[in-house]
Amino acid sequence: MVDRPHVALIVETSIHYGRQVLQGITRYLRSHRTWSVFLEQRELWSSPPPWLRNWRGEGVICRKTSPQLARMLAKAKIPLVDLSDQGPPMGAPRIESDHRAMGVAAADHLLERGFTRFAYCGFSDQAWAVRRKEGFIARLAERAMNCDVWESPWTGPGAHPWEREQGQIGRWLAGLPRPVGVMACNDMRGQHVLDACQRTGLAVPEEVAVIGVDDDAVLCNLCHPPLSSVVPNAERVGYESAALLEKLMAGGRAPAEPLLIEPLGVTTRQSSDVLAIDDPVVAATVRFIRERACEGCGMKDVLRHAPLSRSLLERRFRQYLGRSPQAEIRAVQLKRVRQLLAESDLPLEQIAALAGYAHPEYMCVVFKRETGQTPGQYRAAANPSAGRGRER
Repeated sequence: MVDRPHVALIVETSIHYGRQVLQGITRYLRSHRTWSVFLEQRELWSSPPPWLRNWRGEGVICRKTSPQLARMLAKAKIPLVDLSDQGPPMGAPRIESDHRAMGVAAADHLLERGFTRFAYCGFSDQAWAVRRKEGFIARLAERAMNCDVWESPWTGPGAHPWEREQGQIGRWLAGLPRPVGVMACNDMRGQHVLDACQRTGLAVPEEVAVIGVDDDAVLCNLCHPPLSSVVPNAERVGYESAALLEKLMAGGRAPAEPLLIEPLGVTTRQSSDVLAIDDPVVAATVRFIRERACEGCGMKDVLRHAPLSRSLLERRFRQYLGRSPQAEIRAVQLKRVRQLLAESDLPLEQIAALAGYAHPEYMCVVFKRETGQTPGQYRAAANPSAGRGRER
C-alpha cells in the first residue's frame, strides 16, 4: 500500500468562504491521490495549533499564516501553501481571491443599474477590504465618478460598540446624495448598512442600493431586504491550493508570484434590484433587454418595444449607461455564458442556446473578442474540474 502524505488543513469551518475552500480541496482529492488529513472545527481568527511546531508531516494549507509559522515550516522543510489575505506574502507561495477584481465587479453591478452616485462602507484594519475598496474606486474613476467612503476598525481596541457603529453609519448614509449605490466590503458589512438604512428610514433599493461580497447565502437572505453580493471563486482557491501543495510535496518549484482568483460574478437580490435611470423609456428598455436577451432577442425586438427611433434610443442609452442597446444585449448574453461556463459542464452548443445565440461558433467568436479567452480557456480557469475536452 502506498503511504498517504500527512497534510494539515488550517482552514476555518465557521464561515462560508472557508467551507467553500475546503470543498475545492475535496474536489481535487476526488480525482487525485488521497491524503491523510488533519482538520478541526475552527474560527478564522484562531491561531494554528501549537503542535505544528514539532510536526513532521508532508504539507500544510493555511488560512491563518504568520511569519513565524512560515519560517518554522520552511526550516523543517515542510511545504506550505498560504491562503491568507492579510498583508504581503510571508515567504511561502500564496493563493487568494482577487480582492481588487471583487471591487470592480461591485462597481460594474451598480453602474449597470444606472447609478451616478456611489459610496463604500468597509473596515479600515483589513487588508482585503482595502484592496476591494481600491478596485471599486478605480473602476468608478475610469468613468470620472467619485465615491464617498466610511470605514472603521472591525477588531481590536478601536472597534466601536454595535449601537454606536450603527448610529454613525446611519448618519453617514442620511447625508449622502441619493439615489446612491453602496458597496460594502463584505456581507457582514452589508448587513450593517441595510440595518442602518432601516433605522434611518431610507428606502432600499430605491434610495440606497447595497451590494456586499462573499455571497454567504444564509447571511444575505437574513438581511432585510436580501443582500446582493459578489461571488468569490473560493472553491477554485481550494482546488488550486491542493494542486500546488501536491506539486510542492513532489519536489516542484514554488511560483514566484501569488495566484489571484477572480470572482465568479454577482448574485442579485432585492437590495440592488433596481434601475436608477431617470428616463422611463430607457429604464423599461434596459429591463426588457435583461429579461429577453438570453431568449435570442435582437435590436428589431428592442425597437418594437421602445417608442423611439434607433438613433434617439442609442443616444439616450449612451447618456445613461455609456453604451448602445446592442452592447447591452451582448453584455447580458456574455454574462450568462460566463456563469454557465463557471458553474456547469454543459457543452458549448447548449450554453449557446441558453444564452441566446443561434450558433455556438458565433458565440465563441464574440466571447474571444470580448474577453480575450476562448470559452474553454475561461472554463478551465474558473472551474478546473469541469468541461475537460469540451473546447472547440
